[in-house]
Amino acid sequence: MTDTVVRPMEYLDTEALAQGEREQGWSGSEEKLQSRWADLQAGKAVGLVVEYEGVPAGYIFVYPEGLGGPFGGRGIPEIVDFNVLERYRRRGIGTALMDAAERTAAGYGDRVYLAVGLHSGYGSAQRMYVSRGYVPDGSGVWYGEAVCPAYGACRNDDDLVLYFSKPLPSAGP
Repeated sequence: MTDTVVRPMEYLDTEALAQGEREQGWSGSEEKLQSRWADLQAGKAVGLVVEYEGVPAGYIFVYPEGLGGPFGGRGIPEIVDFNVLERYRRRGIGTALMDAAERTAAGYGDRVYLAVGLHSGYGSAQRMYVSRGYVPDGSGVWYGEAVCPAYGACRNDDDLVLYFSKPLPSAGP
């Protein structure tokens, strides 16, 4: 995986990555990345970017204090918005980004969690998380900020998620 570097996010990355996401038909990227950038500037998050051959190809955020779900408010870091632009996928870039995010999370705790969407657009992420040792937390499917009740109506959009967690090795010496 030559010419791949994971580094801290810079403001100009948000513009380049939002443009890349717009080109692949995603909407709302600028607003999302601006919100994450504000969290980064406020010290609420760590933003990482992966460059491939000198171009921002993906990003991920680690929140030392998780944002929500079954682990929110419990001092467990959360991985949020793991994205690799489609034209850079299947090159090990996502693996490098997740490795860096997990190392970062290990500096804040011995466990990390994340949410993954349930529609087919998240299929490769679902497989990756399981292969990396993430397991469902057992609380069931969440829609927005709450558990979707058994037999309840939920819409299969980006807000329908399952939470996974994983123990992390110590970040000590």
